[in-house]
Amino acid sequence: MNEKRPSTLGELKASGWTSVSVKEEMRRNLIAKMQRNTDIFPGIVGFDKTVIPQLVNAILSRHNFILLGLRGQAKSRLIRQLFTLLDENLPVIPGTYLNEDPYHPISPKGRRMVTEHGDNMPIEWLPRRERFHEKLATPDVSIADLIGDIDPIKAARDKLDISNEEVIHWGIIPRTNRGVFAINELPDLQPRIQVGLLNILEENDIQVRGFPLRVPLDMVLVFTANPEDYTNRGNIITPLKDRIDSQIITHYPRTLEEAKRITTQEISRKDIEIPVPEFMRDIIEEVAFQARGSEYVDQSSGVSARMPISAYENFLSNIERRAVANSDNDLYPRMCDLYSIIPAVTGKIELVYEGEQEGAALVANNLLGKAINKVFLASFPQPKRGRGDPDAPAEEDPYEAVIDFFSGGVKLELSDDMRFKDYRSRLESLPGLKQIVRRHFRSDDDREELLCMELVLEGLFHNNVIAREELDARVRYGDVFSDMLKGMGDG
Repeated sequence: MNEKRPSTLGELKASGWTSVSVKEEMRRNLIAKMQRNTDIFPGIVGFDKTVIPQLVNAILSRHNFILLGLRGQAKSRLIRQLFTLLDENLPVIPGTYLNEDPYHPISPKGRRMVTEHGDNMPIEWLPRRERFHEKLATPDVSIADLIGDIDPIKAARDKLDISNEEVIHWGIIPRTNRGVFAINELPDLQPRIQVGLLNILEENDIQVRGFPLRVPLDMVLVFTANPEDYTNRGNIITPLKDRIDSQIITHYPRTLEEAKRITTQEISRKDIEIPVPEFMRDIIEEVAFQARGSEYVDQSSGVSARMPISAYENFLSNIERRAVANSDNDLYPRMCDLYSIIPAVTGKIELVYEGEQEGAALVANNLLGKAINKVFLASFPQPKRGRGDPDAPAEEDPYEAVIDFFSGGVKLELSDDMRFKDYRSRLESLPGLKQIVRRHFRSDDDREELLCMELVLEGLFHNNVIAREELDARVRYGDVFSDMLKGMGDG
């Protein structure tokens, strides 16, 4: 049941409402959420033991803080949830620009309204969503944008001297008074603009066109930055850095399970039901992990968590495209669908050495190959790459039947647009392949078994045991030595 909110200053006083600072308000609501065991930052995955406790400590300490991390580490998502720690509604003096406290007006107009109307002064209630504002820092952001400037038209219209603070057109920061203000990518602000933030953080002393104004702003200031910009480029002036109370380091998902939870939560392709085996999801997520450790990828730029999200969406769409093209409603993944993620990968990695356009595609294919091989070796034995010691006792090679099949010069061709009946018959025509899967991978699903048979072929290729060539939308597996001899002959 919603109680009627006070509508005048007198009613507000009679209700017993008391004003507290924004930092105290957030602290109070945070403690209440923790006592109720409520999820403080829903949708944030993998930060429970690292970032969230530090963020909670900063709020409990009444700090202004900065989130420091590479792109795609949920920094913006975190700060956009801070408004949930504010009271649901806040009483303000109507018609003022600075969300003024009815008990403590700070502008000439606010003070005048309280004096003229007394307890009969009307009040408005500001929803908490309107108490959060953010600004993306760009080199063209000005002091007028953030803090304010003199409005000569207003001065002329109201016949006011330009030294009168009523002629000021307030910027976005003062208009967030009694709320949370966030600046994304702080280092991109020009140093002279950063200077303007110093007194807001420390003294509440604002200068507009040389006029010193004492405006006691009450707010929480939060920032985000990339570590490369924050520490190396020197784009944050030291006094401002010193006035930011807490620096909180974010990070990428640390396990495949966390990464898969994020992707499942964020993908837009929830309109189609496709049964995707876990090992296929592991491969897609593993591409991002491989990229974050690759010598070819610029690690200072980072590999966003948005990469596997986009990749997974492409993967699902390729399955859908094949089903529509074949008119068979065969919505089940194949290994060829993994290669549809390449455009999502190339668009989200920065190479150490930027070269031709093909460079990113080669790196992306290499990353995918490493991801496939890692997942393959998690379930299947390591293939042998040679004959080894001739005097050592012979060991059984689980892949011998498959290798012998290709060594006879036979090739196996699979295509992206192949109908399921042909896809099945070609895989099952390869002797020993199904037996390998049944020996090392437990599955009650025939489709998953066929997919694992493809995984074995890909794993053998990535371990240089068999050859593989791509011809448009077709993949052809064969004998590695025959391909080597063919290449020598072509030369």
